[in-house]
Amino acid sequence: MNFKPLGQRVLVERLEEDTKTASGIIIPDNAKEKPLMGTVKALSEEVAKEGLLKVGSQVVFAKYSGTDVKLEGKEYLILKVEDLLGTIE
Repeated sequence: MNFKPLGQRVLVERLEEDTKTASGIIIPDNAKEKPLMGTVKALSEEVAKEGLLKVGSQVVFAKYSGTDVKLEGKEYLILKVEDLLGTIE
């Protein structure tokens, strides 16, 4: 994949949520919410220069933010940096 975000944006792949609860109950797909965490897969040059994020960083983002895109059969989210709430270390 050779996608390069423009402006103050990053390309994020959502982290998968568990399909079972701690007690073993299986959660059906239509009852699951999309996870609000993901892994950065690409950065714009502006974001890379700031040095706060890098490819592979795990981030938390706002619930109704970003644009869903499908690249090479995988689903990603293009987010503005301002929609990122923090990183997970």
